[in-house]
Amino acid sequence: MNKRDELIDSALQLFYQSGIHAVGINEVLAKSGIAKKTLYKYFSSKDALILACVVERDQRYLGWFTSRCQDSNSTTNFIELIFTALDDWVNGRTAELGHFGGCFFINVAAEYSDEQDPIFQQCMQHKLNIKYFLYQQLNLIITDQKQVDLILNALLLLKEGVINCAFVMGDKQAAIKAKNIAHNLL
Repeated sequence: MNKRDELIDSALQLFYQSGIHAVGINEVLAKSGIAKKTLYKYFSSKDALILACVVERDQRYLGWFTSRCQDSNSTTNFIELIFTALDDWVNGRTAELGHFGGCFFINVAAEYSDEQDPIFQQCMQHKLNIKYFLYQQLNLIITDQKQVDLILNALLLLKEGVINCAFVMGDKQAAIKAKNIAHNLL
């Protein structure tokens, strides 16, 4: 791993665990063991580092999620794949994503709530990336566009609800409950 990636990895861990504003650059440097001069060689500011962390988390999460949920042959199977993946994540069974600490993108967007801010924009882009992936997969399974849109919206809302209920309310069965709801809706 190069120094830039080490900085992103260290910062991402700290930001996800403690929040963006609670973590200073010196903490990132201490965790990574990298000099401040090197940090500023790669990132012009803390915001530039945060943006790089959001992009990295998006790539990691999307890579994990798509690998777990693609190649479905039916809506029923697709629901199983989505909510089994989420159940594994919220219950600490996904090494790729590390310890479950809620939605990194919601947490970051709450700290950078100006909709014009590039950090907020990147958080929104993550949600759009997930939506687009689900849309693509549903279109492979379902031919009726109205049904695709209806199921897409239900799955998006249930997915977000799982993450929030699991984190905020400590409901480690949220994904199983959402999977049952999705099956009943269909």
